[in-house]
Amino acid sequence: MSQLSHIDNQGHAHMVDVSEKEITTRVARAEAFVAMLPSTLALITGGRHKKGDVLAVARIAGIQAAKKCSDLIPLCHPLMLSKVSVDLIPDATNNGVRIETMCKLNGRTGVEMEALCAASAAALTLYDMCKAVDRGMVISGLQVVEKQGGKSGHWVIDPRVGEEV
Repeated sequence: MSQLSHIDNQGHAHMVDVSEKEITTRVARAEAFVAMLPSTLALITGGRHKKGDVLAVARIAGIQAAKKCSDLIPLCHPLMLSKVSVDLIPDATNNGVRIETMCKLNGRTGVEMEALCAASAAALTLYDMCKAVDRGMVISGLQVVEKQGGKSGHWVIDPRVGEEV
């Protein structure tokens, strides 16, 4: 892309006018990973955390964040999302939780930012709920992994190398 869409001819930031774009079904998927001590993961998966069901709270936080994305990200359009999913997958091999999100709507603009907000908020909530037992957790790998709909069509990133396929 040769020109940033949120910058006008004078170099000022502005909200992109999407009123002339075609309404299509748009889907975006994002992911993140929260690495932690094996004992922290066992606490979460065993349901023994004193704050309750960590994965359920993180899931709700992710859904709420997707719905509030335009309140958090300047110049982001408020969207009427038709579907938000947040999956938190414990990964004992890598000592952490993989977060996979999906946002969907029928509209004039994409939902990548909403999917990223969902993954971010879920990861931050995991950290917040578990920091008392594991301050060394690391949040990494936040990225859009798939986008469908609109003029650019279907796009997928190869998560093994972080490049478009």
